[in-house]
Amino acid sequence: MRAILDIVLIVLDLYVWLLIAAAILSWLIAFNVINTRNQFVAAVAEFLYRITEPVLRPIRSLLPGLGGLDISPVIVILIIMFLQRVIAYYVYPNVI
Repeated sequence: MRAILDIVLIVLDLYVWLLIAAAILSWLIAFNVINTRNQFVAAVAEFLYRITEPVLRPIRSLLPGLGGLDISPVIVILIIMFLQRVIAYYVYPNVI
């Protein structure tokens, strides 16, 4: 059972890094640092969008409009950190 919890913690860590990568890539695209006409950039952007958007969309619908500022990745990262702490401090020690 601890191995499953370890895998869950690793997947949550990986998802945090994917959220950070998606946010940075969206900034780079918005400021025209990289161009989505490049096939590799377009493929990476599409992958990150498909992975992160199902989680970010409900958070965005709950948040009020803040102009051009999107803080939904920060909210999701905080939720993931909370879940990791709950697993590490309360679930993991009680598993045989």
